Amino acid sequence: MKCPVCFHPESKVIDSRPTAEGSSIRRRRECLHCQRRFTTYEIIEDVPMLVVKKDNSREAYDRNKLLSSIIHACDKRKVTKSEMEAIVTDIERVLQNSLQNEIPTSYIGELVMRKLKELDEVAYVRFASVYRQFKDISAFVDELNKIMAEKK
Repeated sequence: MKCPVCFHPESKVIDSRPTAEGSSIRRRRECLHCQRRFTTYEIIEDVPMLVVKKDNSREAYDRNKLLSSIIHACDKRKVTKSEMEAIVTDIERVLQNSLQNEIPTSYIGELVMRKLKELDEVAYVRFASVYRQFKDISAFVDELNKIMAEKK
């Protein structure tokens, strides 16, 4: 961090603590050249994620929309709300770590299917049937056969 007095490019952090609101971190620094002290504030940059749909339109990522689709797939299954929330949290972590501002729905859908397949196979097939838009019973049977083959 550049010193505001002598403009020396290096300083050391003496003290760090969160601000009262908790939205930033206050740091006391000391210039390594002139020994003057100064304060800096660091904030986390919140970059909104955009979801790129099949028709190339874009919309803001909505956690509730993702959770709703998972809840729908897990309807009347022995999957707890906390397990569904954990799936969404895990997916969000993967999306944020990808460092992409625009995420295709296909990528999100594949992440959901991978998580549901580990958790509950019926919920997985329900989600896959909507996500992959099964046109007839043979597509549905093919997916079930894949699951059965993986189990063996």
